[in-house]
Amino acid sequence: MTVPRHRLIEATSRQEVIMFKLVLAVMLLFMPFGLSACDKAYMATMEKMGYAKRDILSSRVKSARDAQEDAKQEIQTTLEQFGQVVSYEGGDLEATYKKLNGELENSEDGAKTVRKKIADVESVADALFSEWETELGQYSSADLRRKSQAKLTQTKSRYKEMLGAMKRAEQRIEPVLKPLRDQVLYLKHNLNARALAAIKGELAKVDAQVDQLVKDMNRSIAEADKFIQSMEKDSD
Repeated sequence: MTVPRHRLIEATSRQEVIMFKLVLAVMLLFMPFGLSACDKAYMATMEKMGYAKRDILSSRVKSARDAQEDAKQEIQTTLEQFGQVVSYEGGDLEATYKKLNGELENSEDGAKTVRKKIADVESVADALFSEWETELGQYSSADLRRKSQAKLTQTKSRYKEMLGAMKRAEQRIEPVLKPLRDQVLYLKHNLNARALAAIKGELAKVDAQVDQLVKDMNRSIAEADKFIQSMEKDSD
């Protein structure tokens, strides 16, 4: 018997609602135990689907790398807009300020994303290395145990270099955003030529900080690429 099309649509909709409620219930169940509990549940589910922790780690490093690239570009755009504001020579100053404020908000969001992505990398890396350490004791072959231990040590070393570069770059973001945040807040209530002249000197300082941030982020992105390549090579 052929089921009418509208009945199939209704059934599909009901299934989607049920799935949504189920996912929401699971999220609420794990919320009291913190993000790590949710992450553990996520990794367990992914492993059942055939994705090992090393695959998740590689994916999250890529995501953190991309977040840094996005944040770098957003901060550079904010600096450019700040330069346009302080070198104002006529036009709609209110609109120019609003654009600057919008760019700053984008940079703030980018910084939050970078911090979250780095935390996600650390979460799965900790789980991977802990599991790896535990499994070393399960070998009956001493030779295979030594090889696995050597690979673990090598992977940890690469990861430490990469994570260190990521954190150094991330720690430079706030010192860049702080003066920009102050200047934008000051301009909010002082949109006039005198106020613009007063903050012109800040542009060179912030420019130097952004330049250093870009260099650190480029190093971090390069380290992430190296780590991803090494993980993919080891998987071959």
